[in-house]
Amino acid sequence: MSSQGRRRIDEIGDESRRRILDAAEELFAERGLDRTSFVDIAERSGISRGSIPWHFKNKNGLVMAVVERAVERLMSAERYQTVPPLTELFEDSAALLSTGNSALMFTILPEAIRGTGAVREQYRQFLGRRRDGLADWLRARRPAGVDPETAARRERVFAAALNGAMVGIHLQALIDPESFDLGESLQSIATLIDKNLADLWV
Repeated sequence: MSSQGRRRIDEIGDESRRRILDAAEELFAERGLDRTSFVDIAERSGISRGSIPWHFKNKNGLVMAVVERAVERLMSAERYQTVPPLTELFEDSAALLSTGNSALMFTILPEAIRGTGAVREQYRQFLGRRRDGLADWLRARRPAGVDPETAARRERVFAAALNGAMVGIHLQALIDPESFDLGESLQSIATLIDKNLADLWV
């Protein structure tokens, strides 16, 4: 097959994947995860039902793909590289977590914890990418003259702790929204860290 023909097939595959994700994201928000089937998604997307597992393996794989795309939309890898204040990064995070689909990342968490297969691996990679983004942000702010190996270890540990705080705040906001302000809580942590960040490398 010519390179032009292969490129066209790839373009068709990318378009099918995008349409499936668009339909799934809409339906998950409208009906919830449990009441959305592959048949529903196929009808909404105009893509055959059989194409969905071909792209995403199973429903949990599709859920993770929806979550990851939503994260990338507001908190892309490039966003971390611009080295904005953490308060700005957390504004992005608050906007993301306030969307109707933000709870999806918790719907498959029990299976990710119990299982040893694809869902656990997808979730592990998802959390890893979030930690990597935060570590990249920290590395870009690293002061001159510190030991690179020691600094990298501290940045990884701090990124894991910061990601854990973000996940915990998100969960509290989902469960108890009436008495918990997501944006204020994220900004409180961000302001505290921005003011004391230099101590990380001391």
